[in-house]
Amino acid sequence: MTSEVSVVLNALHARLTATNQTVSVAESCTGGLLGAALTELPGSSCYFLGGVQAYANEVKEGLLGVSHETLVSFGAVSGEVASEMARGIQRLTGSDWAISTTGVAGPDGGSGEKPVGTVWISVVGFDGVSSQKLTLDGGRANVRQGSVRGALSMLLEHLSVGDSTL
Repeated sequence: MTSEVSVVLNALHARLTATNQTVSVAESCTGGLLGAALTELPGSSCYFLGGVQAYANEVKEGLLGVSHETLVSFGAVSGEVASEMARGIQRLTGSDWAISTTGVAGPDGGSGEKPVGTVWISVVGFDGVSSQKLTLDGGRANVRQGSVRGALSMLLEHLSVGDSTL
């Protein structure tokens, strides 16, 4: 784990613990790395409720409730699908916050429109849903780690809105 991720994790841990808020994850391109990062610190069971690794579209639809029409219209790697994934895991777990990741980690699977390194992250919580597109360089491991870093940072931003202590 990089020092940058450690700093973000420590801040998330402190904020979630202090406010008794919970989080869950729906992961595609990160394949469990995001949940693993959120459970890195002792005491994470106070705020981490669980997650789903939804690599296949059938799992995105059947378990997370992603609309088939959304998948057909926008593709699995899209802000629309990421938003529906985050809403789905929040609905399943009852968490205060939910994060989703979907993207093309590579080395295959990219296209002209969505090349390797294209990642969408969504965070859903008290302030609604927000999605962000990342374009990451490097190989598969770098794309997956960059996705985790981006997702954690995005959650921290949402948690920090209106909080001058972070």
